[in-house]
Amino acid sequence: MAEALSQSQIDALLSSMANGGFEEEKKEETPEKKYRKYDFYSPKKFTKDKIKILSNIYENYARLLNARINGLLRMNSQVEIVSVEEQKYYEFSNALMENDILTLVDIHLPNGAEEIEQAPTVIFTNAEVMLLMIDRMLGASGDEPANISLDYKYTDLELALYRDIISHFVRIMKDGWLNYLDDMSFEIQKIEINVNMMQTTVSMDATIAIIVLDITVGKVTGRMNICIPETILSIVFNLIENRNSNIGRKGNIEDTAEEIMDCIKSSTLEIKAELGQAQVNLYDIYNLQVGDVINLNKPKDSEIYLYIENRPWFKGKLGVQNKNMAVKISGICEE
Repeated sequence: MAEALSQSQIDALLSSMANGGFEEEKKEETPEKKYRKYDFYSPKKFTKDKIKILSNIYENYARLLNARINGLLRMNSQVEIVSVEEQKYYEFSNALMENDILTLVDIHLPNGAEEIEQAPTVIFTNAEVMLLMIDRMLGASGDEPANISLDYKYTDLELALYRDIISHFVRIMKDGWLNYLDDMSFEIQKIEINVNMMQTTVSMDATIAIIVLDITVGKVTGRMNICIPETILSIVFNLIENRNSNIGRKGNIEDTAEEIMDCIKSSTLEIKAELGQAQVNLYDIYNLQVGDVINLNKPKDSEIYLYIENRPWFKGKLGVQNKNMAVKISGICEE
């Protein structure tokens, strides 16, 4: 027999019918997962491992730069790496002002690297922190930050000091790469004061790795951006992988010893036995006849020496084997 409905259940059934149907059970709302969009038309050129290599290199560079700024300005400073990521050059270029100054740097790769047309590395430093360093070079205290307008333009004197300071930054950049490549060098190509001219030097669609550093000098904190083109980094990473593989092969001493031994096993060496030594006048040699005897100043049963490539290696006894003269080795020659 079916179970009879209670009065409260009957009232709920009538009210739901009056409202047009049954009320749907409320479902628990789950937070929507957020996914990062990936552009399949322009895939990433640098893997996480390569980005990590760049992070390690420029963390080391940040420490070196911090020490260099401290010594150059004789005041406390702090340099920290903020991020290392892959971008298109136009993403970096669009954030620049018309009066910003860029430093173009040529990277000279090790001998044997592939020679291709390379775009320069671009370095940008905020005007606030750069002008503070320039003032400090001119004798200011460097305690108070200067009020700089957005349309500020460097004077000729400031440009000369700008180049001098940035040359210190570029000169120590190779030291940051020493753990990976010890024969890279960096050289300033020019200081570009017209940002619009960069469109003819670096392609806007070029892929770059941008390294962002925070530089704090006194009470001023500014950004330093280092943009390295993908064309250069692809060669650099190949060189690093090749050298690591060579080091791995050299690390196995036993395998290396066997390879060396296999190579020299087929080598030919001259071996000669020295019966003795004697000094004879040229007149006596000229008059030698068959049956004459030369005194070698050694007993007939004494040991003789075996020479390998004109160096004494073994001692032995003279004898006969299969009707041929032979030497039986009795020991190693001690120098």
